[in-house]
Amino acid sequence: MSTEPSLRVDAAALDAFCRALLAAAGADAATADAATRAVMHGSRLGVDSHGVRLIPHYVRGLTEGRLNPRPVLRFSGAGAIARLDADHAQGALATYTAMDRAVELAKQYGIGAVAIANSSHFGPAGAYALAAAEAGCIGLVTCNSDSFVRLHDGAERFHGTNPIAVAVPVQGDRPWLFDMATSAITYNKIQLYKSLRKPLPEGTASDVNGRDTQDAEVADMLAPLGGEFGFKGAGLAGLVEILSAVLSGMKLSFEILPMGGPDFSTPRGLGAFVLAIRPDALVDGAEFQDGMARYLGAIRKSRRAGQAPVMAPGDREWAEAEQRAQHGIPIDPVTAEAFGQLAGRFGLNWPGSQAS
Repeated sequence: MSTEPSLRVDAAALDAFCRALLAAAGADAATADAATRAVMHGSRLGVDSHGVRLIPHYVRGLTEGRLNPRPVLRFSGAGAIARLDADHAQGALATYTAMDRAVELAKQYGIGAVAIANSSHFGPAGAYALAAAEAGCIGLVTCNSDSFVRLHDGAERFHGTNPIAVAVPVQGDRPWLFDMATSAITYNKIQLYKSLRKPLPEGTASDVNGRDTQDAEVADMLAPLGGEFGFKGAGLAGLVEILSAVLSGMKLSFEILPMGGPDFSTPRGLGAFVLAIRPDALVDGAEFQDGMARYLGAIRKSRRAGQAPVMAPGDREWAEAEQRAQHGIPIDPVTAEAFGQLAGRFGLNWPGSQAS
């Protein structure tokens, strides 16, 4: 979701600032690189809820003990299957590392799957699926999270937002990129709406009694994707739960410590799952690319219901990325304030102070 706050910051300057903040918080170079790469993916493509606004949260995790700032990642397994013990690393480092291994396995076996154990919040799921597509593979990513989404017809938190992301390489074009939560809206979007003082979309959140609300200040849980047919979103969330938590031997959503604390000293033990498929292991490479070109062309030429063009997954994000490359990354007020405070704390230059 795009935002339109008045403050915009050059992407390169923002990238450098995030890396410096994470390093100042004690992160090793690999952690700072992975976390910044992931959140900048979100901010560049307009997924602001999972963009740089997460950096202050990660800084707190690094400085208070939730995250291991210098983890030792270990793989086990054989053949096309692997398991990664992430040693309570920041989630982006764990997931990029796992996807790199999945791509290596796919190049050898045609397919590679990695279950991730002892990870943490990883930000935008699409960042890791995109990494696979950029390496020539179809990438799929799932992760569960702490309980924040009610079941269909339920009145208590059960699943996490449990995202699914898929990216597909397209010759001569940007990858087909699909990144969704299995909830009607994400927890971080509620925080973003609070910062922007905007009402929530109808049918996306509930109060403590499970009743729909558009007030971000009183929203206690999220609705599953699907509105009146929310059993579909709840079922997809369950699929993610199985792949991410059960398959990795990690905690179920309702067993995970809350993302927002108050305990920031105990690792949360999240699970995740990544899959890479090499298309030419199943079909001739040229035939695959021809099929993708025909498919995307048909989507984009599809008859419109109104004035808005029909878009393929990822089209809106790539268009937003071009705009932000020219005009800078928008920063919401709460994040701008947090960055200013952290810059003072660590003796860094916050580029937003010159942009405001």
